[in-house]
Amino acid sequence: MKAGNPLNLTSLNHVSFLCRSLQESVDFYTKILGFVPIKRPQDFDFDGAWLYNYGIGIHLIQSANPDKILKKTEINPKDHHISFQCENMGAVEKKLKEMGIEYRRQRVEEYGIHVDQLFFHDPDGFMIEICNCDILPVIPITGEMGLLSSRIRVLPLQAALTNTTVCSAVKR
Repeated sequence: MKAGNPLNLTSLNHVSFLCRSLQESVDFYTKILGFVPIKRPQDFDFDGAWLYNYGIGIHLIQSANPDKILKKTEINPKDHHISFQCENMGAVEKKLKEMGIEYRRQRVEEYGIHVDQLFFHDPDGFMIEICNCDILPVIPITGEMGLLSSRIRVLPLQAALTNTTVCSAVKR
């Protein structure tokens, strides 16, 4: 057992969302975000759907009391959200406009690197972020490289920092 990983975790498997309308949520995650329905165990005694793509699962669960799910309308980047990387922020923003999806654009700058973010809601008001965050270096605070995945490599930081180790995700 590793000190930085007492439960010996290997990866994030899925996130689950309670839905007002299972079909509306399935349509959103498949048609907007590109997830694919996958087989779900038949033993469950509640309506739901399992979706998969990008190395992660999304489990949608039909609420027994859909009217009690409060739908958020304010797009607040500080709210709970899941984030997806994309190849072309301009193309994503254009597509969101074409689909009539309300979104909020935000830009973060760190060490002269600009990270663009687009935030919007799923049908139940859960926040989705699309970003180009993979261009931002991952810098361990503790200095313990063992905490980082094997998919991370250490790169020297350019002129912006001195005597600091920077990690960048390796695309596979």
